[in-house]
Amino acid sequence: MAVDDNEGADRVTIGVCVMEKKVFCSPMEQILERLRAFGEFEIIIFGDKVILEDPIEIWPKCDCLIAFCSSGFPLQKAQAYAALRRPFLVNELEPQYLLHDRRKVYEHLEKYGIPVPSYALVNREYPYQELDHFIEQEDFVEIHGKRFLKPFVEKPANGDDHRIMIYYPNSAGGGMKELFRKVGNRSSEFHPDVRRVRREGSYIYEEFMPTGGTDVKVYTVGPGYAHAEARKSPVVDGVVMRNPDGKEVRYPVLLTPTEKQMARDVCSAFRQMVCGFDLLRCDGRSYVCDVNGWSFVKNSYKYYDDAACILRKIFLDAKAPHLSSIIPPTLPWKSNEPDQSTEGLTRQGSGIIGTFGQSEELRCVIVVIRHGDRTPKQKVKLKVTEENLLNLMLKYNGGKPRAETKLKSAVQLQDLLDATRQLVPPTRSGQESDSDAEDLEHIEKLRQVKAVLEEGGHFSGIYRKVQLKPLKWIKVPKHNGDGEEERPIEALMILKYGGVLTHAGRKQAEELGRFFRNNIYPGEGTGLLRLHSTYRHDLKIYSSDEGRVQMSAAAFAKGLLDLEGQLTPILVSLVSKDSSMLDGLEDASIEMDEAKARLHEIIISNAKTENTNGSEEFPWMVDGAGLPANASQLLPKMAKLTKEVTAQVKLLAEGEDEKLALTSSFSRYDQAKALGKTTIDVARIAAGLPCGSESFLLMFARWKKHERDLYNERKDRFDITQIPDVYDSCKYDLVHNAHLNLEGLEELYKVAQDYTSVSKCQNTNSK
Repeated sequence: MAVDDNEGADRVTIGVCVMEKKVFCSPMEQILERLRAFGEFEIIIFGDKVILEDPIEIWPKCDCLIAFCSSGFPLQKAQAYAALRRPFLVNELEPQYLLHDRRKVYEHLEKYGIPVPSYALVNREYPYQELDHFIEQEDFVEIHGKRFLKPFVEKPANGDDHRIMIYYPNSAGGGMKELFRKVGNRSSEFHPDVRRVRREGSYIYEEFMPTGGTDVKVYTVGPGYAHAEARKSPVVDGVVMRNPDGKEVRYPVLLTPTEKQMARDVCSAFRQMVCGFDLLRCDGRSYVCDVNGWSFVKNSYKYYDDAACILRKIFLDAKAPHLSSIIPPTLPWKSNEPDQSTEGLTRQGSGIIGTFGQSEELRCVIVVIRHGDRTPKQKVKLKVTEENLLNLMLKYNGGKPRAETKLKSAVQLQDLLDATRQLVPPTRSGQESDSDAEDLEHIEKLRQVKAVLEEGGHFSGIYRKVQLKPLKWIKVPKHNGDGEEERPIEALMILKYGGVLTHAGRKQAEELGRFFRNNIYPGEGTGLLRLHSTYRHDLKIYSSDEGRVQMSAAAFAKGLLDLEGQLTPILVSLVSKDSSMLDGLEDASIEMDEAKARLHEIIISNAKTENTNGSEEFPWMVDGAGLPANASQLLPKMAKLTKEVTAQVKLLAEGEDEKLALTSSFSRYDQAKALGKTTIDVARIAAGLPCGSESFLLMFARWKKHERDLYNERKDRFDITQIPDVYDSCKYDLVHNAHLNLEGLEELYKVAQDYTSVSKCQNTNSK
């Protein structure tokens, strides 16, 4: 040991064998400065020249050694020095080799019983050749029989390669997000067109853990101390949140007893006193997904004080135990600096003096919102007997002749499109006029199914699904001749589409989120930052499993949290789908059916009742249902106007090819731009086409269905349940297709609007 001539006491020498870039970073300097202040240590910094150029025999001698691997560090050389001089090692050197291979990290964590995400390995470098055990399909990968559905994570086996990919399912829009070390204010990029995994190199594939958009970073100093912080996860939008000083914003986190034990286990398993690792909190459990080795907390003076005190005891226990029990009455340094890691959070989120002069802490806000502007929801129903469609049903229901089949994935819908194309002629022929009316209607519905499936050019999104329900069966001999088996001969096909959140709907949701961020929380101008600092990162977002609702939730979150980029990563990272949100309506099905029947009876009735004062009024006016006095007389007018609008759209559909040939219509183009339409919308409006991706064929099918369903001419019967759908289409076309100048549309909208109270009661599926 070196001798302090001034005080005559023994001092412990601490060698810092670390690359200079790490030695002179602020956290290391802060802690070394505090260790010096104790007066019990002599600190020797080796420096890059000594580490890289000098032989270990002339390296400085020390009692305790701080050595950890970073870029360019000669770990093997440091091991040789440690073997020669035998200093006490704060972090043992041999286990640091593990940290460079994610496969070995996961294996080591599992060996010590530390929870990790479900994962599988794909090894491609020599001597491993495991390609035969790797399968990639549209929405999953399978490794050695273990399947990972999208979203899943792809990590390079090389721990020094930080290009981690997340692949998203088509049901959420598809694409891939690339995570990387921070570059300026970016930590990830979204690539919407990348859907296939990497094929060069070895990777870990693991399930994506929804963590509410936060990562938890844990820092140990010995097995008995762990400091934890949460930060915005790079998977959300890739924008690094920084405070006014340019430092990344992190939030204080309290570890659970289970997580504290995990911190002790990680520290002991890898034999690293000072160690950082990443925690994923998901569904009430925690998992370790990365171990980084020597890591320090940034910008926390409280942490620097704690770390220095703990390291002091570790060093003295190892080399001067007679001094270890002597605890300084006060810390020998003055730490009046504000704690930058929490100072801003505390100032903004806790202890603010309210209007009445008392301290307040906002801990919870619950918000319930509805989706924004959407396209009309639509449905096509038809009975099918075609063999290729029935075979398709059996293909995806496991060959069960009486089981319902749901088709939603890109592969399934592509199969259906291929089968439908075989049944529908590419163009209408004059011979169709000689066909039976029912056959013509069937062909038109198949043509509509084909048109819906062909929209957009690829099956990316969450707005189309098909149900195939068997209706009739027959018994046929089995292929092997051993007995009989059932086979469907007729099925009901139901195609549901539309209800797509429009560009305007996304903006509405995003602006509402931004309003909440800035205005809805108590406090003058502090908005979301008013929320208590320890709770601000703990955000939970739930939506039903309907596409428009999910996208509305993601857009709202984008505005609320001031995020950037596309919605798919935000949706997958922050929004939890809960299909049970739509449950419960069946509990009131009897009452709703009775109410619908009564409304139908009232609306189609022309009967009047005589009031006590002798005046006449319609029966629905007694309880103030809000219906117009001439409700029954409005139905024929509504049917007539619907027919007129449909006829106009039919003419547009017949001339669609000519419209497509148009390249400019500057007045419409400028009008569309002024209305804030998307680029696609502007181009279509300029060509005189419907807004969005809807073709005139589909627009005509939409209105033809309203015409057919609202009024049955053969039975002379109105179906008032169709009023909300007519209202929906009118409103959509008046907003998005005003440039088509459809005559009678505005009048039809006003008539449908008169039935508003009926619409609200009847349209129970419009959540």
